[in-house]
Amino acid sequence: MTTYGSFPGTRPRRLRTTPAMRRMVAETRLHPADLILPAFVREGVSEPVPIASMPGVVQHTRDSLKKAAAEAVAAGVSGIMLFGVPEESKKDAVGTPGTDPDGILQVALRDVRAEVGDDLLVMSDLCLDETTDHGHCGVLDEQGRVDNDATLERYAEMARVQAEAGAHVVGPSGMMDGQIGVIREALDRAGHQDVAILAYTAKYASAFYGPFREAVASSLKGDRKTYQQDPANTRESLRELALDLEEGADMVMVKPAGPYLDILARVADAVDVPVAAYQISGEYAMIEAAAEKGWIERDRAIMEALTGIKRAGARNILTYWATEVAQKLRA
Repeated sequence: MTTYGSFPGTRPRRLRTTPAMRRMVAETRLHPADLILPAFVREGVSEPVPIASMPGVVQHTRDSLKKAAAEAVAAGVSGIMLFGVPEESKKDAVGTPGTDPDGILQVALRDVRAEVGDDLLVMSDLCLDETTDHGHCGVLDEQGRVDNDATLERYAEMARVQAEAGAHVVGPSGMMDGQIGVIREALDRAGHQDVAILAYTAKYASAFYGPFREAVASSLKGDRKTYQQDPANTRESLRELALDLEEGADMVMVKPAGPYLDILARVADAVDVPVAAYQISGEYAMIEAAAEKGWIERDRAIMEALTGIKRAGARNILTYWATEVAQKLRA
């Protein structure tokens, strides 16, 4: 007599027999609207500049950035997160290009909004690391340490100029204590109540940021371990999460994504706001490098990595493959 509820009566492989079957019972599905494209725009270049450690990614000119934004719209991508790369000579101790209305990031925000309007969420990185001559995410004190509260004043000003330049969403990524509350107050006082805040809630001091440093021409010496989170810690992320929500975050993010899927799952289970994850430069570079050597199947690896991030709880994923993947999903 066949016994049901165990082998041989029960055979889970029945639900894996064909592509149509696997598609029908899939528990996690990627959609173009899940994706956000991070993009770099560099001041003073006439052609896009390839980033050696991130094959296929470039530092855009203003014109090529507008084209990339239009392509993202056509592919169904939800948003574009902009990072500005100013000329080296314009960097200073307080990151002046970050609050100059004519700084490269603010100019790019106006360009992209003019190009795509409200068809794409235009997001801006709100941090000083790309604009300071020391490469840290904040203002330094006399001992060379990042001064949290002095940095908050700069963040408030950055939020105002980015909103005025057209950002739908600002993304504070510096991991300063109190940054979300200060930025929310600054935006509201300036009449930008509709500008949303995507909080980099759990941003770890990761070794996987390496290629990003090239992408933004970072001037960093040393590390960011005094303000980014220790990779060994979990509860710290939940504390940061509670504080960001209390201060007014509209959305929260875990960064990096792949090495921190456990953190992502904990955050997603704990909140009722949208949760994003950033598949960072090192995650991108590893797959591209291994695929270039023929060690893995590139397209399958990309889709598997992104599916894993969504399965762990991400509503949205920042990925350098956003437009490419969205095009494939639509096809």
